[in-house]
Amino acid sequence: MVQIPDRGLRNNLTILMKFIIGTKQNMTQFFDEEGRVFPATIVNAGPVTVVQVKTKETDGYQALQFGYGTKKAEKISKPELGHMKGLGSFRVLKEFRTDEALNAGDVLDVSSFEIGDTISVSGVSKGKGFQGVVKRHGFHGGRRSHGQKHSEREPGSIGAGGIQRVFKGTRMAGRMGSDLITVQNLTVLAVDKENNQILIKGALPGRRGTVITIKG
Repeated sequence: MVQIPDRGLRNNLTILMKFIIGTKQNMTQFFDEEGRVFPATIVNAGPVTVVQVKTKETDGYQALQFGYGTKKAEKISKPELGHMKGLGSFRVLKEFRTDEALNAGDVLDVSSFEIGDTISVSGVSKGKGFQGVVKRHGFHGGRRSHGQKHSEREPGSIGAGGIQRVFKGTRMAGRMGSDLITVQNLTVLAVDKENNQILIKGALPGRRGTVITIKG
């Protein structure tokens, strides 16, 4: 059970699952007490505010919508401002499916996470533009032999003999990156409550500044 900071809305607020939205920062090295070194990623996480509580009766499913970051009100549409009225002008709205009993206006921060927690992180990977099959799918390409001096990075045959068509799903050149990636079974190495930062073991999807969601 995790104790969540009270904003005067309710006392003794507790949750079983852990949620937060953050921004990916740089990678670093983390040394534990035994001197072992681990690659780690610094994340500026939260605080996040509950903007909407969705229920099966009104929406058909149970979920919590959180707001993260700030954005100028003049850059937000009036329907969105009305949706967030009285809570703030958030830059990001994300939804987590859960049965937790929270109210609109409740605030969660990094204090809900502890060292050693196992979490999953989701974010949009780096966009790499249009790429060939060698970079996109790991093809070996053709050998530079028997007169094939320009085929090192070519895909080779893309059709089946006699059928005269290309099957759907054939791996070919195309857009690479900018996909929603979820990495599971990551570990929290450190929590900085004063600076709202979490140190997570391993690499995370995206570039510096990518908005990611963390779920415990």
